[in-house]
Amino acid sequence: MTKVTMTINGKEVSGDVEGRTLLSSFLREDLRMTGTHIGCDTSQCGACTVHVNGKTVKSCTMFAAEAEGAQVSTIEGQANADGSLNVIQQAFQDHHGLQCGFCTPGMVMTTAALLKINPKPSEQEVREHLEGNICRCTGYHNIVKAILAASGQDVSTIAAE
Repeated sequence: MTKVTMTINGKEVSGDVEGRTLLSSFLREDLRMTGTHIGCDTSQCGACTVHVNGKTVKSCTMFAAEAEGAQVSTIEGQANADGSLNVIQQAFQDHHGLQCGFCTPGMVMTTAALLKINPKPSEQEVREHLEGNICRCTGYHNIVKAILAASGQDVSTIAAE
């Protein structure tokens, strides 16, 4: 067992992990932060997306020990300080960018990273950035619409699907 310490959503946490413990498992099983979903365990679906030291990471592809000393952001840290939905989460709700909700945490985390580097992405740029995230329910149309809305762009002419 190895002791790991990292800062998650601004709070320092520690735990003992085996060398093979994935970051996704550490978050969900040890810390009970179940917003990070595990969909495929092969880095295909993106449901486990978090940010580690400001970079987007599929947490099922990283060992918890690799995050030693890191700054980790998860979906649980995305809400506003008062607990209300942040602009991305609210846009997903307002524009029906979710159905079953399983992929939503990963989509929100991927969107946050995109809007940090590109505050006003085009529809094509959004679609390209989402290539590592799979949604089996929505067909992506409303997810893309929600992301464009979260970026402050007018989506009133985009038809709902």
